[in-house]
This record gives sequence, C-alpha cells and structure tokens, in this order.
Amino acid sequence: MWINNNQVILSQRQASAEVMPTVVANPPRTATVASSLSVLSTTKPELGYTIPSNSDTKQSVIFAFGTTNPGSSAVDATLIQHLDYGILSLDLTKQISSGSTTSPTNSSSTDSSSIPLQPYQKLIVGHAVLCVIGFLFLLPAGALFARYARTFMNNWFQGHWGLQFALAGPVIFVGVILGIASVSQAKAKHLDDDHKHWGIALFVLYLVQCALGAFIHFVKNANRARRPAQNYLHGVVGVVLIGLALYQVHSGYDHEWPTTTGRDPLPSGVKTLFVIWAILLPLSYAIGLAFLPKQYRQERGKRIPTHDDRYKLRQRG
Repeated sequence: MWINNNQVILSQRQASAEVMPTVVANPPRTATVASSLSVLSTTKPELGYTIPSNSDTKQSVIFAFGTTNPGSSAVDATLIQHLDYGILSLDLTKQISSGSTTSPTNSSSTDSSSIPLQPYQKLIVGHAVLCVIGFLFLLPAGALFARYARTFMNNWFQGHWGLQFALAGPVIFVGVILGIASVSQAKAKHLDDDHKHWGIALFVLYLVQCALGAFIHFVKNANRARRPAQNYLHGVVGVVLIGLALYQVHSGYDHEWPTTTGRDPLPSGVKTLFVIWAILLPLSYAIGLAFLPKQYRQERGKRIPTHDDRYKLRQRG
C-alpha cells in the first residue's frame, strides 16, 4: 500500500523468495482499501485494508515497510526493497472494542506450521540438520574418542580421524553448501549478517584444525623430548571450534531461522535439548582430562631415548 495523488493504492502481490513481489491476478481473497482506517493528512500516514475472513482463528502476518514511494497509481508499479520487516500473529478470537480502529490483539509468536516450506527454506532445513550432525555430534564424538581411547588403545588415531574427517568432513561440507545455496535460492545477500560471517569462519577453522592434526600425526620427531607446542594448539583449537559451533547453532535456530524466513520460532523443546547438550559436552570432556597424567606417563614410556638419555642411564648404572 502507498499514497499517490492523495489516493491510497493497494497492490496484492506474491513472492517465492527475497525478490520484488509481483501482482497476483486472481488472489484467493481480495483485499480492499479501508478508508475508515486510513489517515492521509499527517506526516505519519496510516493505511488500512480489509480482507474476507476464513476459518482460521489465528492469522500469521509478515509485514515490511520502506520510505521510497513508487510514485505511480499502477498496482504493478516497481517497488524499492523494504527497509525493515517483522512478523506477528493476529488472534481472531478476540473482540475489538466498540469504536476502536485498532487491529485484534497480537500474540507473541506466529502460527506458521501449516504453511508449506518454500524451496529456499527446505535448503535451510537441510543445512541446519547436516551442520548440527557434523559440528555438534561427529566432531565432539571424535574429540571425546581421542580424549578417552588414547590411554587404552594404540590405534586410537584411526577412530579419531575417521569421525572428525572421514565422516564429519563430507557432512559439514554438504551442510555449508546447502546454506550458501539457500541464500542464492532466496536471492538474498551473502555474508550480510553475523550468522553467515561466523559460518564461513567456522568452516575455515575446521579445515585449519584438520590440517593441523594431519601435520602433528605425519610430521613428527620420534626422538622429541617433550610434547611439541602444536599438540597443545590442536587441543585448544578443537575446544574453541566446538564452542563456536554451539554458539553458531544457537544463533541459527534462535535468530536466523525466524528472521530469515518469517516463520515461527522453533519449539521450546529444541532449546531445552540444546541446553542439555551444551552442558553434557564440556562436562564429558572435563571428565576425560582426568586421564591426562596416565597419557603423559605412556608418552614418556614410548619415547625413544636420545644419546644424552643413554649417557645418563649409563652413569646411573
């Protein structure tokens, strides 16, 4: 809706992605301008419309506004991208007080579960599922396997590598690709918010961590006298990586999903499950740190004695 020559123009449109909506020739319900709800002679005009009701008791609404007037009375006039938008839900069971021109009471959340997912939203779901599996299940499983199994198994590295690279790698890679594809499908901007920035940073950090782990395993001095600095760095980066993954997943379901799609926030059970998992992961790793003394003793026992070590042993003998 906009004003042109002191007349309210209403244009019923539809869009399948974040592009300029186009006019719907035969909408299922036709909206009309409500002159009694419209105020044109102020610096902050108010525009109202009416639309036939259906059987819904709650009506989900996505609204957007801009400051650039199309400057035309044509219903198919070109629109400039909106400045901001929001979501709400109208509770149609509430009564409007006599003489009131306000809308029915708005509830705090929308009711969009019955609205089919659009193509780009399906890509977002796939992105979320795969990234959660990769970053919050397979990567932590690989880290915990190394933390616990290395003091009991000589071939623990195979399991650690298999979980964190062979399994998690393809899952994470496809998940990231789906996220990028969803932005392209919606014709939205890439890297225009914190979630997208941190997503790329997290993926790069994962690749760095894999490269660091490979370097530690394949490029090492058998006669080293102590654990090299890169081993400690690998452990620290791993903890930081999983911590950032927790933050990223939280921002994805708590902010990015409702903001990007205009749909309902996810059920409260998702948040409960996330909080439980966010507590269990660091707790499990902290318990595994109790095996560090045993690990260090085993590493010292496996170290090949240097020339100086052999000299000291002869002196003691």
